[in-house]
Amino acid sequence: MSASPISRRATAELIVRYDRPGPRYTSYPTAVEFHEGFTADDYERHLAAADPLGDAPLSVYVHLPFCEERCTFCGCHVIISPHKEKARPYLEMLEREIDLVAARLPHRRKVAQLHLGGGTPTYQSPAELTRLLRHFFSYFTPIEGAELAVEVDPRVTTDEHIDALAALGFNRISLGVQDFTREVQVAINRVQSIDETRRVVERARARGYTGTNIDLIYGLPLQTPDTFEKTVEEVIAMGADRVAVYSFAFVPWIRGNQRKLIEDQLPSRDTKVELFSLARERFLKAGYEAIGMDHFAKPDDELARARRERRLRRNFQGYTVIPGDDVLGLGISAIGDVRGCYAQNYKKLSQYREAIAAGRLPIERGFVRSTDDDLRREIIHELMCNFRLDIPAFEKAHGVRFAETFAEDLRRLAEHEAEGLVTVTPERIEATPTGELFVRNVAMCFDRYWREKHEGSDKPIFSRTV
Repeated sequence: MSASPISRRATAELIVRYDRPGPRYTSYPTAVEFHEGFTADDYERHLAAADPLGDAPLSVYVHLPFCEERCTFCGCHVIISPHKEKARPYLEMLEREIDLVAARLPHRRKVAQLHLGGGTPTYQSPAELTRLLRHFFSYFTPIEGAELAVEVDPRVTTDEHIDALAALGFNRISLGVQDFTREVQVAINRVQSIDETRRVVERARARGYTGTNIDLIYGLPLQTPDTFEKTVEEVIAMGADRVAVYSFAFVPWIRGNQRKLIEDQLPSRDTKVELFSLARERFLKAGYEAIGMDHFAKPDDELARARRERRLRRNFQGYTVIPGDDVLGLGISAIGDVRGCYAQNYKKLSQYREAIAAGRLPIERGFVRSTDDDLRREIIHELMCNFRLDIPAFEKAHGVRFAETFAEDLRRLAEHEAEGLVTVTPERIEATPTGELFVRNVAMCFDRYWREKHEGSDKPIFSRTV
């Protein structure tokens, strides 16, 4: 499945028209709909419903939030401390949370995916990671071919980290890069060299990791098409199996650290579009396949195969392949997706600590999806993952008449069709090459919560779509 080319520049009118705040749709409903009326007791009921599924494998996300220093662009939930001994009690709490969740899933212990995210997981020492993971694996067993992945910061990741994780079966590694341009790195407080990044990639390959991912961000201060092109070429030369090219989410009203950025140094909307279009051109020319709105993968990578076979999914970690329907979230701020609910842990370490000490699941808020939510979730994820929806297949699977059930959504979609962003027939909805750039806007047509609660609001909630 080859990707269609996108013009270096969408028209200025389209950019102005569609560059507005909107969700990234790592979930639907989005996290802004989560509420504190959903409690640990509710989550326990959903875990109880998941347990009888037995051999159905789980996906698991573990949040390790500590970093030595804060990157000014970062939108993740992190704890900054140069004193690593302060993180040790957190690891003990995390082990206790694993105990609590495992006790509620006595019959469902197989894992298809395990993802260590952060923060910086390799902030922890190899010995600390080994202890934590051995504790996890004492309950949960990876299935054959399971994807075990870790996010790393090349600046603090040693050969010993890579070796220890390889010994535990880890086979995928994701490296944060963002941009190799020195001026950009200084502006975002994330200075790392090409050589130290390449060292981690090469060590991982030597130790048997079958997949390497590199994250880039466009829209950062001082980025230009010429300098970003050089970064892209360096990443291609490293031979990464997957590349994520994220749009910078500038949300200083949510992430106070972003207030340190000089807003006048951020690229214009037109330049942001050019940066992404340039990266897309380079990766496609180098043989990568486009995955969703912002990922690229080599043709033999699992993401590319899943896209061709329409098995691609999207969750809080981005585009992924999820053999199972349920995701466990462990650690502060982590989000689970279990049997029709989203459940998010406390973000504050003190509240997380209190719940764990009391033997309670550390749930702060969540959401129970309705049948309508699940229908819309499937539509939005199909558009975000595959840029198309097979309407007859959807109707057959769910017993609905699409045109009647989603009449208002199709009316809104017609406006995008008139702009050339999407084609709509009784058989399918499909984004055009230009529409792929604005796929978040296309997906928003089916977001009932957006139009009923957030559309037209002066209160900033989401990052901009372009």
